[in-house]
Amino acid sequence: MKVIGITGGVGAGKSTVLAYLQALPGVRVVQADEVGHLVMEPGTDAFRKIREHFGTGILTGDGKIDRAALARIVFSDSRELDWLNSVIHPAVKQWIRGEIRKAESGGDCRLFVIEAALLLEDHYEELCEEFWYIYTKPELRRERLKASRGYQDEKIDAIFANQQTDAVFRSCCQEVIDNSKSPEDTVNQVKRLLAKKGLYEGKGDMDR
Repeated sequence: MKVIGITGGVGAGKSTVLAYLQALPGVRVVQADEVGHLVMEPGTDAFRKIREHFGTGILTGDGKIDRAALARIVFSDSRELDWLNSVIHPAVKQWIRGEIRKAESGGDCRLFVIEAALLLEDHYEELCEEFWYIYTKPELRRERLKASRGYQDEKIDAIFANQQTDAVFRSCCQEVIDNSKSPEDTVNQVKRLLAKKGLYEGKGDMDR
């Protein structure tokens, strides 16, 4: 079983690649953001630490973490954000490690895909054999963010400024997929990469 990490800037269209891979037999796709929600559910170690640190004021009426209330706290205080990340990020990695072990023992998973915005910063090379970078021209990313999320230029500029540069992504990732053209072109690039890795026969199915 091969484990790869997929990353790229916001608006790059990583979902196009993930959707294609997820539909293939023998592929498991895990998104770190979604796992981040799971590890904060009541009963988890991360939930306990967060409740103890921030108090019950950040809980909803049904005892879950109020993400909006928590976000207001951490995004106004960098120290609190750093503390929260120090709890959540290791928990996410631990959860993913467990899923990798399950996939390996199951025997029917050929490719395990981890998508994370902070794949480089959080050192996912500990889990992944290689990284794939989804690239899209900045002007197209801007257009997509305006159309899909209603973002204004000022917000987009701030987001771009806080993310890794194209040069850094390219220097740290072993493969690059250019998502600046059509979805079909992007999928064809993914197919070629899978074939290169010995995982795809070129007829729409994973090589078992």
